[in-house]
Amino acid sequence: MALRSLRLSVAFVAALGLCACHESQPEHRGHQSDAAHHGHETRIQEADAPANRPTLGLMTSLPLYWSLEADISELAQGNGEKPWQRVLLERQFELVPLDTLSSIRGLSPDDPETDPLEGLERIAIIQPRGLSAADNAALDEWVKAGGQLLILLDPQLTGDYHLALGDPRRPVDMALQPPVIPRWGVVGAYSPALQDVRNIELAGGNIPVWMGSELRGITVASGLNGCEIHESRLISRCESVGEGTVTFLGDAAVFEHPELAGEDGAAIRVLLDFAFQG
Repeated sequence: MALRSLRLSVAFVAALGLCACHESQPEHRGHQSDAAHHGHETRIQEADAPANRPTLGLMTSLPLYWSLEADISELAQGNGEKPWQRVLLERQFELVPLDTLSSIRGLSPDDPETDPLEGLERIAIIQPRGLSAADNAALDEWVKAGGQLLILLDPQLTGDYHLALGDPRRPVDMALQPPVIPRWGVVGAYSPALQDVRNIELAGGNIPVWMGSELRGITVASGLNGCEIHESRLISRCESVGEGTVTFLGDAAVFEHPELAGEDGAAIRVLLDFAFQG
């Protein structure tokens, strides 16, 4: 199976809800964020995507790529209104939806295995479904070979999703930390102190977080990962995972709530620039 055909089939699987498939803006649980409380509105308009954008692999259980309300026939043709998150991401990248990270065997013994990560230099994993052992191994190998990874694992989503528990289209409410993360030198744990919206201040601006994980560095056998925990203890960047880099954020709220994404998605741009710098 050719790689391009695989990616098109993965995109269609995503459209059916196995990857990312819900566009409606979620209502907040319990209380509103500071941005909403003060009446802040976000304006995100779709525009023509620039040519020659770099590719970005995207794995997520969140509704970032297709709208849940889109008609199946529209999805099959690649049509339908795009979620606001996808609009923002496609301003900087050509997205390649992924529902697996490990090699896929062909449909017949004569078909070669296909590597879904082949040719990708950047990957964003945002609130994924559980990664298999093969996925963990493939991701570790890909990063160490020079890949740039952004991974967001939220211990408690704050969006309101109308799908019933157990529905395969529903996002993962509480992300599990893949075993490969501690191997790179950082771990995250939910902190009750992080129940309110707060900002991570980076050089390029602010990234709001809501009910996220507090991160800490751990000693790894190689001692080469060079993970630096931001002073907020909410985001880390590992500069030397082999030849690659890993940026870990223990929260996904900025991809759930447009008002937290900021005016025209400013906070998401800050995060992408931080993760894929250089």
